[in-house]
Amino acid sequence: MRFSVSSRKFFMGVSTAALLGFSSSPAMADDHEKKMTTAELNKMSANGNSGMKKSSDDAFENSIMQEWTGPYDGVPPWDEVKIADFPAAFEQTMKDIKAKFIAVRDNPEPATFENTTVPLELAGNSADELFAIWGVHSSNLSNDEIREIQGIWLPKISAFLDELTLDPVIFQRYKAVYGGRMTAGLDAEQLRLVERDYESLVRNGALLKGADKEKLIAMNTDLSKEFNEFSNKVLADEETFVFLTDEADLAGLPASFVASIAEAAKEQGKEGWALKNTRSVMQPFMQNSTRRDLREKIYNAYINRGDNGDANDTNATIAKILKLRSDRAKLLGFENHAQYRMADTMAKDPETAMELMMKVWPAAVARVKEEVADMQEIADAEGAGITIKPWDYRFYAEKVRKAKYDLDETEIKPYFQLDNMVAAMFDAANKLYGMKFTENTGSVPVFDPEVRTFEVKRGDKLVGLFYLDNFARTGKRSGAWMTTYRSQYDLGGKNRYVLASNNNNFVKGGKGSPTLISLDDASTLFHEFGHALHYLNYDIKYPGLGGTPRDFVEYPSQVNENWLLTRYVLDNYAKHAETGEPMPQALVDKINKSKTFNEGFSTVEYLSSAIIDMKLHNRAEPVTDPDAFEREALTEIGMPDTIVMRHRLPQFNHLFSSDAYSAGYYSYLWSETMDADTWAAFEETGDVWDKDTAERFRSIVLSTANETDRKDAYREFRGRDPEVKYILKKRGFPVPGEATGDN
Repeated sequence: MRFSVSSRKFFMGVSTAALLGFSSSPAMADDHEKKMTTAELNKMSANGNSGMKKSSDDAFENSIMQEWTGPYDGVPPWDEVKIADFPAAFEQTMKDIKAKFIAVRDNPEPATFENTTVPLELAGNSADELFAIWGVHSSNLSNDEIREIQGIWLPKISAFLDELTLDPVIFQRYKAVYGGRMTAGLDAEQLRLVERDYESLVRNGALLKGADKEKLIAMNTDLSKEFNEFSNKVLADEETFVFLTDEADLAGLPASFVASIAEAAKEQGKEGWALKNTRSVMQPFMQNSTRRDLREKIYNAYINRGDNGDANDTNATIAKILKLRSDRAKLLGFENHAQYRMADTMAKDPETAMELMMKVWPAAVARVKEEVADMQEIADAEGAGITIKPWDYRFYAEKVRKAKYDLDETEIKPYFQLDNMVAAMFDAANKLYGMKFTENTGSVPVFDPEVRTFEVKRGDKLVGLFYLDNFARTGKRSGAWMTTYRSQYDLGGKNRYVLASNNNNFVKGGKGSPTLISLDDASTLFHEFGHALHYLNYDIKYPGLGGTPRDFVEYPSQVNENWLLTRYVLDNYAKHAETGEPMPQALVDKINKSKTFNEGFSTVEYLSSAIIDMKLHNRAEPVTDPDAFEREALTEIGMPDTIVMRHRLPQFNHLFSSDAYSAGYYSYLWSETMDADTWAAFEETGDVWDKDTAERFRSIVLSTANETDRKDAYREFRGRDPEVKYILKKRGFPVPGEATGDN
């Protein structure tokens, strides 16, 4: 069965990396009946007024099952969704899909590409739209009702999908098409699709018989329950707050940040200031607060999410997931979960991924020692009387940045207004790929009043619609991600226009104040937009060739980050929030000079998480004590005691809210290796905006999705495989065999 990128992944909790507002939002137009959020509509429903358009067709009386109407071949009816309709929508969608499946399975004609592969490619269309709506509610608008539905229905959906994909009769039809593929007159794309379908079915248990097949279904169902349990526990801890009531607690914090946490307190019905337990709040507090006691308190609250020995502790849940994964891998004929997950990646096996990571790890650890020494020197000179601890790292790193480069975050941040940076990323896409983003907020329904929409064209061709949901809110999961509500493919003739979205968790500026973001946040903005550009440039025929290997997924997004710090973007869009003056060239020069600053910290923070992920899953016997394993494995690799993993195991959603990034968190480094090599290709032209290089990158890499092997696509674009030296240079680390420059 084929389910597109925007279907199964959302119900199963896949993050894109994954898987991300303005100081004021344009007024919502009133041209689609009445614009309301789901919460507002449900409140009306509770009072006996659903606001729904009625139809004699039962399917259309369900707010979720109605046909998507409006521009762009139809858009999601966010303003009409009633949460209570999800169970019936899931039930009906499964019936519809099952009927299509049976029609193919029981076809008495011999299996061919046209009567088997093609109809099964399209059979999941109704699920795509349903799960797109569900994904927003579970990720952007979660509440107790949504979580209850997810707990009940996620296992049912998992078992249903297994029932279809493990059906022995349908497998025989796939097998017959596969067996006759070389004499069936198939073109290269059709041949690749047939081979990938068959290999995927085999890899995921199609050859299992009887009791073993039932075991697999039970394992996948149990895993879906545990994924849901893990996600809910982490989200519960992220929805807690640390409240400040004394102005002395605000020492060192920028006025814009103070305004935002004051607004958060009001939203919670509290006096003072509220610090939500998320990265977007923790990071600026740690960078700026001069209250070391509070830095330690906020730090510990953040790193111990899911690890407090209470009802939201995730350690037992993780142990269950690891046991199920291990048993499943062995049942499927793999040595362990890492071997199973990596069979369809560019790296192919854990050893290759570990080899790349360990080429970078020693240099990163060595750089951390240098960074800590610099920070300790400043602390000693100030007479602080401390030894640098993890809750000091970000704070003293800012002091080092100022001392070494006469640069600090508070000097930079006023120049990074969110609205300007959004305009910058759109302009960059136009300069590179000829894409134009025209705001049309209010012309289509949205799921929250602060969501903005933009029509997308490349040249004169309408490409689709882009949704931008920038701000943190209660019920929205942490982090940043991109997804599509509809992806492009030609088969069936109904997926001409892409509906793509970026979802961030930026802290909104106080009332009447612009939203300012850090340089790191601006990189995140460009990163997630890179994912969107990837999908907005798709030009493929078969949805089954729309998903790329996990270790390729982050590559287009990481490439897009590079244009943020170009002179053109900084000179034209880095305008001071108060004066409106562009960023002075002296500050631009300081930023460029400090590009590799703190790379030891950022590399170790990320890479430790990736290495532990691989060690956790590339083993014969599953770990039973995640906390102990984490401590021991970090000691084994020489983890600096001044840094914590970017994602500790108890809150590592990438690994435990789904299978998505499990044994795959290395993929960011794998992708960044290609990214650094690609950026070198642009630099070698003498113009990083070179249109010929950009068009080759777009047409060979972005638009083709997975129509060809991604290694082959990269070689066609670059003329060779990527070289590791460019990522070492990018991070300011020594390159073996090359003279060390001044970093």
